[in-house]
Amino acid sequence: MTDRLSAAHRVRPILKLARENRAAARSQLAGLSLDEQVAAVCEAPMAWRNRVLELCPEPEAIVPRLPEAELCFTCKELGIDDSSWLLAHATEDQIIACLDLDAWQGLTPDRADLDRWLATLAEAGDSTLARAARSMDTEMLALYLRAHVAVDLKPSGDEDWQPPEGGQTLDGQFYYVARDPNEDLAVLTRLLRVLFETDYWLYFRILQSVEEEQQTELEEWALRWRTGRLEDLGFPSWDRSMQIYGYLRSDRLGDLPAEAQPIESSEWPLPVWITDLPAAADHRYSLFRAAAELTAEERARFFYAFINLANQVAVADRSDLADAETLPKAIEKAAQISSLGLEHLAQENALDLNEALRRINLQHLFRVGVHLSPDNVRPRPRESEAATASEPSPSEVSS
Repeated sequence: MTDRLSAAHRVRPILKLARENRAAARSQLAGLSLDEQVAAVCEAPMAWRNRVLELCPEPEAIVPRLPEAELCFTCKELGIDDSSWLLAHATEDQIIACLDLDAWQGLTPDRADLDRWLATLAEAGDSTLARAARSMDTEMLALYLRAHVAVDLKPSGDEDWQPPEGGQTLDGQFYYVARDPNEDLAVLTRLLRVLFETDYWLYFRILQSVEEEQQTELEEWALRWRTGRLEDLGFPSWDRSMQIYGYLRSDRLGDLPAEAQPIESSEWPLPVWITDLPAAADHRYSLFRAAAELTAEERARFFYAFINLANQVAVADRSDLADAETLPKAIEKAAQISSLGLEHLAQENALDLNEALRRINLQHLFRVGVHLSPDNVRPRPRESEAATASEPSPSEVSS
């Protein structure tokens, strides 16, 4: 994080210059290291990112270095349909992160968004489309195909078998037919052709899945793979995240945990570009005033622990993880609610704020703050997911 912060300080004057003198800004950007150019892109306002990329001497070398979520934000700002040149230079991890963040609606893939991303990946070229397919789990690919086509496998040894009317095939064995006769299958056919030529096993596997596997089973496994990948990016699963809203007895809100819970967190690759905590600048919140009194090592651990809490808030609140404004809003809420909990526990136990922060983890501070806050702090369940009995309500998550 120190490297990010120092790079950010160096490039901010250049970003200001880019508004006034593009030629001068281009010249100064050319003299920066790649990491500093990445900082310039990520520090730029979202509406300026494409412009800053164009000023860099080798934008294709910068794209693979962007944090995963930042690439997604940049593509969405530019317009997914116009982002093929960015995706052509993206890594497989970046591509699958874009799909995980933006091609889902709740607990299921969003067909329209998935179609849009895959069409743009196809426009980026066959090699990019192949890399994207290999980065996706087979269940997600099968769900994409199943939404558009039905698949039949020619029975072995049955010479009288006739392919379905309108069926297309690449290998003489698997035939696929559009579910909507008027639908253009150009992107889907191109995907299958690329896989047939470069990765036959994956081609065979997904067509077999479309023909044989159940929709619910495919959705369940696709969700599991996505959940695991998002956890690797620092976004815990929904049920784990909802623990921050867990029930606490009103007469025990001032109790300290039985054992001291010092700030425990280590550095991890952040999928977003963040060099400091935006809400800390004016010291409005007691949480940040207390953090300012920690040692340098403790502040570093606090930073990552707090970002983890903010991510939990974003996931628990069902926020759009592909929206660049989600994390700043989650940081604001986490700081506000945790500060209430910190102040209450410090007062009830005659502790200094920084001492209380050293003894109590951030999740517990947030939970206490939730119980001291207005009722609308808790996330409201979505109507479409109200029938999902397997997911606990906030009051069912025990302390």
